[in-house]
Formats: sequence, structure tokens, C-alpha cells
Amino acid sequence: MAVPALGALVAEPLFLLVDTAMVGHLGGDALAGLGIASAILQTIVGLLIFLAYATTPTVARRLGAGDRPGAIRAGIDGMWLALLIGVALVAVGVPLSGGLIGLFGSSPAATEAGVTYLSISLWGIPAMLLVIAASGLLRGLQDTKTPLVVATAGFAANAVLDAVFIFGFGWGIAGSAAGTVVAQWGMAAVYVVIAVRAARRDDVSLRPGLAGVTSVAGSGIWLLVRTASLRAAMLATVFVASGMGVTEVATLQIAMTIFSTLAFILDALAIAGQAMIGHGLGAANVPRVTAITRRLIQHGLIAGVGLGVTIALLAPLLGPLFSNDDAIRAALTPTLWVMAAGAPLAGFVFVLDGVLIGAGDARYLALTGLVNLAMYAPLLLWVAIASDAGGGPGADAAAEMTWLWLAFGWGYMGARGLTLGLRVRTTRWIVTGTS
Repeated sequence: MAVPALGALVAEPLFLLVDTAMVGHLGGDALAGLGIASAILQTIVGLLIFLAYATTPTVARRLGAGDRPGAIRAGIDGMWLALLIGVALVAVGVPLSGGLIGLFGSSPAATEAGVTYLSISLWGIPAMLLVIAASGLLRGLQDTKTPLVVATAGFAANAVLDAVFIFGFGWGIAGSAAGTVVAQWGMAAVYVVIAVRAARRDDVSLRPGLAGVTSVAGSGIWLLVRTASLRAAMLATVFVASGMGVTEVATLQIAMTIFSTLAFILDALAIAGQAMIGHGLGAANVPRVTAITRRLIQHGLIAGVGLGVTIALLAPLLGPLFSNDDAIRAALTPTLWVMAAGAPLAGFVFVLDGVLIGAGDARYLALTGLVNLAMYAPLLLWVAIASDAGGGPGADAAAEMTWLWLAFGWGYMGARGLTLGLRVRTTRWIVTGTS
């Protein structure tokens, strides 16, 4: 289940990669505008990932309990909620596109390009949210292969449409946005057809159920808080690095990119865990749930060790790959070694996060997310003060980045590991039944 899930996870960021590669040929202003607009869009989609995380365990529980029609009903309710949120975001976001891009204070040409891209791309948000919710439905039904097929086809269609619209029709950055929107709605249409067929096969109504929609929304609010705490921790880390100097923030950007790649692999295990844990709890099979949890922890640690060894070996080679700046290269290598040493901890954290999401323990994840953030704040403050005491920006970028990643990769991730580990040592999260 994890391998196809990984393929689908990797396919999603390829949309942005294709846009970046093609828009890059339109000039620096267009690329800068794309970067600003993409940051806004990624934040929106990232915060709303709860549409999948809330739907998957609900569907899996009902499937495990032998209620396949109820499972499909829950997934359809999640898709209706996604559509409603998407329509609301279009209604609010399109008129505000200019103001949102303007907040970044870029050049007039880059701002114009960003507004063009964002105002068009927002029309694809309802489709993207439908895709997220529908993926949650299929994962809850223990199917991670179909999302991979749809994501791969969507990526291929996006690449072709971008080329045609940007260069064939001469639409420039507007063509890039339009190509992505068409591809997103195409993916959404495929998922709608899949959901409709499943509903008809099991005689399930396609109309939105108020109870189901509010149930997904209720769980989703807690998951939104959880995700917001994660984003806040990352933004705070970037803020501290920015105060250290250009070398440090550039090094952190590379390190975060590599860490995101590591996260994709570990997230695939977490997604498999969400589906399997939810199914086991729905079936009231507690021994199976505890066995899956132990096995996931083993896989997470093993994957973490493997990824850590890989990063450690590649660390001296990755600097020249990402930058020509000697200072950045010098700072990146020790940073990656610290990251490599903490990779098994990351594996432990990611899989347990998936286990508790699968168990529907969203409230605990939200509240401890805030606790983790509170535990991380003093570490970040200490690193920032130590940096200033050591001479400020550029004093010793390698040492500063080593301490900063120790704070994030070991301090913050360690806090998450502690709160997650303490939870799974109890039985309070093991609640059997359909809800």
C-alpha cells in the first residue's frame, strides 16, 4: 500500500515542477511571479490536506465494520465538503488575488505575473480539493493504486497542456495556470466518475448528508490545527535563519527541500497506516491494530536508517549540486549529517502520526501540536540569541546551521516523537467501531 501511495505523493509536486520549468523560459519576472503565487497556493492546499486525512480513517472504519455503503457514503460527504470549501475559496480568493500578491512587495512586472497566475489557478482549487478528498475515499477503501494512476495521468496531461497553452497559443504565464486548471478538473472528473459508480453499485445516495459533512468538518478542524502548528514551526525556523544571514537561509532552503523528499517516503508509510489502522479499528480487531502499529514503527525506523545512511553518504556531493557558493556548500554538509543522524527519529514520528490519524485521534494531535510548538520556541530563541552573541550574520554559517537543524531535526521532531510515543503506549487511542 505504501509504494503506490509514494508514487502518488511524488506526482503531485511534479505539477509545480513542470510549471516552473516552462515558465522559467518566459523570463525572471514570470518565474518570480510564479514563485509568489505558488507559495500562496501550496499554503492553501497544505492546510486543507485534512480533507484526505479526515476522510481516510472514517471510510476505513466503516469498511472494516462491514459497512461498505456507509464507507462510500462517508467518502462522498467528504467530497461535498471539499467542493463547498473550494467554491468559497474561489469566491473570496479571486477578488483578493492582487492584494495577496502585492503583500510580497515584488517588482511591478513580477507582481503582475503573479496576479495573473494566481487569479486563474484559483479556479482549479475546487478540483484539487475534490482530488484530495477522493484520494482519502479510495485510501480508506484500501486502494492506493488508483490515486497513483490518476496522479500520473494528470501530471502527463498537465505537461502537454502547459506546452500547448504557453508556447503553442502564446498565452505566457496565463497558459501555465490554465493548463494546470484543466488538468486538475480532468483528475476531479475521473474521481467523480469513480465515486458515482461505487455509489450506484452499493445503492448509496449521491446527495450531501449534513451529518456526514459536519462530521468530516469537525474532525478536519482539529487536523487543520495540527497542520497549522507544523507550518508554524517551519516558518519560525526560516525566520530565525533569515536573521542569521543570506548563507544560512539559502542553506536552510536546500536542507528543507531534501527533508521534504525524505518526508514523502515516510509519508507513504503513514498513509498506509491511516488506512490499515482505521480498517482494523472498524473491525474491532485490536490485536491486528497493535500488530500493525508495531510493524509500522519497525518499517519507519528501518526506512529512517536507510534514508539517513543515504543522506550521510551523499552530503559532501549535494552541495555542488545545489549551489556554486562555497559558504553554502560548507554549511550544507554538516547540516545534512545532523539531518541524517535524526532520520530514524523522523521515521518514528511520521508513522505514529499516520497511526493516530488513522485512529481518528485528531484532537490529541492538534493539542499536542501546540504543545510541541511551545517546546520548540525556546530552542529556536536560544539558537537566535547564540547567533547574535557569536557575531551575527555570517559569523560561522556552518556552526549556526548545525545548531539550527539540531533544534528542528532533534528538538522539534523529538518533542513530536515524545508526545506521539506516549500516546501509543496507552490504549486511549484504540477506540473500536464505526466512529
